[in-house]
Amino acid sequence: MKTAPPFLIDTHCHLDAAEFDADRDAEYARAVAAGVGIQVVPAVSRDTFATVAATCARYPGCLPAWGLHPMYIHVHRPEHLAELRAQIEAQRPLAVGEIGLDLFVKDLDPAIQEFFLVEQLKIARDCDLPVLLHCRKANDELLKQLRRIGVRGGIAHAFNGSPQQAEAFIKLGFKLGFGGAFTWPRANNLRRLAVELPLEAIVLETDSPDIPPVWIGRGRNAPGELPRIAATLAELRGLDVDTVAQATTRNARALFRLD
Repeated sequence: MKTAPPFLIDTHCHLDAAEFDADRDAEYARAVAAGVGIQVVPAVSRDTFATVAATCARYPGCLPAWGLHPMYIHVHRPEHLAELRAQIEAQRPLAVGEIGLDLFVKDLDPAIQEFFLVEQLKIARDCDLPVLLHCRKANDELLKQLRRIGVRGGIAHAFNGSPQQAEAFIKLGFKLGFGGAFTWPRANNLRRLAVELPLEAIVLETDSPDIPPVWIGRGRNAPGELPRIAATLAELRGLDVDTVAQATTRNARALFRLD
């Protein structure tokens, strides 16, 4: 008899994205068949609240997060913060996200990004929810705001910082998200972190349709790739994949209070 695959949680997956419009049903089914029992689907703007809600209503394994992404500050308005609170009250999510800072893209005003980050951290604090953090070239700036505005932990999504920054996030109650990026052989810093960080600090993600693993190359990522990502982490750490699946699933369940 064929054994069931390990249960996995994709802690960051944009299954609502237009890239899946042609085959969303098939990709969701492929992920479930591969053991990906839960997919956390974060909104990125007020206008995506509806698509995330529709996706989570259609697929029982998809659970929402509501947030205003820093790369979309050109469409965010201050009044959207009140709509975010209302959305949380109408359909309580697993987290507030995707929020954060992006200092890699040069034309994204840092002050406007910080305004929306701070206000959303306050919402997460008030609602007792964790946060899903987008962070590029801004770990220290994010940590500064997290120390100032305490939230109930969260995930440093697509983490790519130093060991010291990783330790700082962990001390603040955060898990570190690992996905396709560390599967690339030249990703030396990420692969070292994947091996050396405590397993209890790691959660798995795909960020589908983005951040494809090495076996996809520049193609579209999908939640069904998570088992192979887990297997890559297991191989790097010298563990069996069941151990990695159980630990990362346990970490995600505890963070999101799914038990």
